[in-house]
Amino acid sequence: MPASGAMRPDPLGLAFDAAREAAARGEVPVGAVVVRDGVVLSVAGNRPRADRDPTAHAEILAIRAACALLDDERLTGCDLYVTLEPCAMCAGAISVARIRRLYFAADDPKGGAVEHGPRVFNQPTCHHVPEVYGGLRESEAAALLRDFFRGRRT
Repeated sequence: MPASGAMRPDPLGLAFDAAREAAARGEVPVGAVVVRDGVVLSVAGNRPRADRDPTAHAEILAIRAACALLDDERLTGCDLYVTLEPCAMCAGAISVARIRRLYFAADDPKGGAVEHGPRVFNQPTCHHVPEVYGGLRESEAAALLRDFFRGRRT
């Protein structure tokens, strides 16, 4: 516990909250949080439909907000928590932003690009590779996505 006695935030829990808020807005339920030294810098949920912007993925929005807060294009020493394995676009942004560690919940065999598909961080053209930890609260994230898409198909 920090010296103040306050509890440290649960970044993945905050990402899940943002994902549920995105689902309530009709967006695919993905949430992301950027943290440095135990301090939450940004929280975002998917907004491509609301923003009419195909790049408004939770990870991109969280990275942009953290960069703006720090007034820096690099997030050295920062960690990213996300509820779904990042796509190629987001993995590229994670690398360029110099994210230290990536924590994600559910695998994405169809659209993921970290442990599936192009495996962006394994490419020789990838200049920065974060530490990657996947499968955290995976069943919870998978259920959130399944429930969302089940509701969309009926």
